[in-house]
Amino acid sequence: MKIIIINGPNLNLLGKREPEIYGNQTFEDYFEILKSKFPQMELHYFQSNIEGELISKIQEVGFSYDGIVLNAAAYTHTSIGIGDAIKAIETPVIEVHISNTFSRESFRHQSFISPNAKGVIIGFGLMSYDLALQSFIK
Repeated sequence: MKIIIINGPNLNLLGKREPEIYGNQTFEDYFEILKSKFPQMELHYFQSNIEGELISKIQEVGFSYDGIVLNAAAYTHTSIGIGDAIKAIETPVIEVHISNTFSRESFRHQSFISPNAKGVIIGFGLMSYDLALQSFIK
């Protein structure tokens, strides 16, 4: 099973950025843990701060991978283009968020991803990724 985790803007700063919300661990370190927890999966990782690069990656893998775990970060709430890219592909997408977006600013309550996602996991810290990967196990 081939799965990619795609992270959006500022998630390259995990471990440094607002540790009270996002924790102290880098995503790269957590990704190594995920690879060891899910040896039955061929896991890939991509991060970009650029909306168009995220759309291009979704289109690139959207017909050949078994699943996408997507944390579009702030683009979740602003990018119709990412939402449209998910709608256009065949690969199922699980939307994840580290923090509970509904306990934060009201603009974070809107998602252009959710209407086209297989599911949404919000607010479990980095474990949100773990839960998303579990959802692909039959």
